[in-house]
Amino acid sequence: MAKRGVSEGSGDGGVTVPKGTSGTVSKKPSGAAAKERSAKGAAAAEKAAATPVKKAKPPQSRTALVRQARRINRELAEVYAYAHPELDFENPFQLLVATVMSAQTTDLRVNQTTPALFAAYPTPEDLAAANPEEVEELIRPTGFFRAKTKSIMGLSAALRDEFGGEVPGRLEDLVKLPGVGRKTAFVVLGNAFGVPGITVDTHFGRLVRRWKWTEQTDPDKVEAEVGALFPKSEWTMLSHRVIFHGRRICHSRKPACGACPIAPLCPSYGEGETDPEKAKKLLKYEMGGMPGQRLKPPPDYPGKPAPPLGAAG
Repeated sequence: MAKRGVSEGSGDGGVTVPKGTSGTVSKKPSGAAAKERSAKGAAAAEKAAATPVKKAKPPQSRTALVRQARRINRELAEVYAYAHPELDFENPFQLLVATVMSAQTTDLRVNQTTPALFAAYPTPEDLAAANPEEVEELIRPTGFFRAKTKSIMGLSAALRDEFGGEVPGRLEDLVKLPGVGRKTAFVVLGNAFGVPGITVDTHFGRLVRRWKWTEQTDPDKVEAEVGALFPKSEWTMLSHRVIFHGRRICHSRKPACGACPIAPLCPSYGEGETDPEKAKKLLKYEMGGMPGQRLKPPPDYPGKPAPPLGAAG
């Protein structure tokens, strides 16, 4: 049997051979090195003790949250005194159809498409009896035109057969129509019937999370939590103001923080461009001197009307 060297932990000559090292050895630190290491450790501990510990910011109280939310709403009301639904419509039926068509596209593209559609099919009865292929061709510019044709023709048939050709003014009736969810229903109720409602689209959800009004991502939960911060009478206009702000200034990828009128109130300030001149170049629609989304905007709208489909500019 091979003769062992120095056994593990023997202490002979201050050298140990750990198991499985095949004779590799390491020396214990000298007394001077140990003292130096100890001194460094003490200095580090003293430095750590002297460094102030940053305390976590306590969560905002419910009262403070309500005050902050309502102040932002008041500021937005001054900035966007002309806020309005950005879909062109002349009656509840047109608004309902336009809102369904606005999924996965811009209000601008819908507004450029609906004049020809409503000229050809002005009533639910007309649209319900239309040739699907002809409707598809008319609304093709909005994308997903086959699914949208099925929805708008289906809801038109339901209006004809179940509601006498009239758009109902109740949430529970509207959400039963093909292609109509709570968001669409609240757009119609708030803007065609004067019934308060919160419209949770992608812009609204993004901004209320940035403002810490909610952490929810489910639209129904967002609607409930944000709605609880405001009186019902504010719900519809709050929706318009927040959506206006999201489309013009507080963008998804690059918010124009340096040009934001509510920057001092925003807990997420700095997520976007903070340089005022650079931020100004990010502004859209009337804020950036460009046309809006409606071909027929309200009289108090300070921007330019949008061009018709196929027109330059």
